[in-house]
Amino acid sequence: MKYLELPDNSVRRLTFYLAMEEYAAQLLKSDESIEELFFTWRVRPTVIFGRNQLIDSEVDIAYCKAHGIEYYRRKSGGGCVYADMDNLMFSYITRSDDVTLTFAHYTHAIVEMLKGLGLDASDNSRNDIMIEGKKVSGNAFYHLPGISIVHGTMLYDTNMENMLGAITPSVAKLDSKGVKSVQSHITTLNQYLTMSIKEFQRHAHDTLCYGEITLNDNDIEAIESIEESYLTQEFILGNNPRCNLERSGRIAGVGEFIINLELNRNVIRNINIAGDFFLLGDLDSIVTRLKGCQFTKDTIEKALSDLNLSQVIMNLTLQQFISLLFE
Repeated sequence: MKYLELPDNSVRRLTFYLAMEEYAAQLLKSDESIEELFFTWRVRPTVIFGRNQLIDSEVDIAYCKAHGIEYYRRKSGGGCVYADMDNLMFSYITRSDDVTLTFAHYTHAIVEMLKGLGLDASDNSRNDIMIEGKKVSGNAFYHLPGISIVHGTMLYDTNMENMLGAITPSVAKLDSKGVKSVQSHITTLNQYLTMSIKEFQRHAHDTLCYGEITLNDNDIEAIESIEESYLTQEFILGNNPRCNLERSGRIAGVGEFIINLELNRNVIRNINIAGDFFLLGDLDSIVTRLKGCQFTKDTIEKALSDLNLSQVIMNLTLQQFISLLFE
């Protein structure tokens, strides 16, 4: 794959790099000789949450403001992530419509790169990358026509208190037990490597890529134009739906759900589906079928019977969705 290089080493807003992914997708579409692109980046303390998550449920905004932590929404699914200058962020853009194969190719390449450093690396079914069974990298994706984008963290080190305080309001008490619980299932590269984060960044570049494409001032201007869509309050805050019924829960192998329904005489007037699941299609394909339906098992099952839910939300079945709503 080709490495997409910026013309300088400035540290930019996280949203710039998300926009850079979209610009990279445009490059692939305009140049058929390029099959896949990759770049790495680092940011000041920032929380990034998934496209379908409710900000009030995922981000402690007061903590972020008090500690100078920025927060933005991304266009991919998945969960909430904290990043800072001790994290390395990866972006992979490829000419593909097959998300499963894209993830498998990407995670295999990252695992092999880590194994090349003598690390006991592997991946799992939730698209995480592990070292000795502990998570060191979480990844998410989104799909554009003909293009798949994967991005994720690589924990070289991190500020554990900021991570807990910014993205887990329910664990607001930052006591030793809370920190210990998180540390029991995640790990950081600096526990295994003597190289610096910059040296590791160079290793990833040299191992995964065989050439570079350096962007110019016109490219930067185009990326900043795309970035504007990430910076609107409407996009960052997302929907805050009216509701008089909420259903929530975690489906194994799929993710966490928060479903808000607005009912009038037991008819669904509005529905919002949020969570850390991986989105493969358009949620509106579910929502539009349910608006105007009676809130009963039979009616909802009939309304969704012609839709393969696993093509909208990864691994989700109709019966799992029905069970979440009614059981």
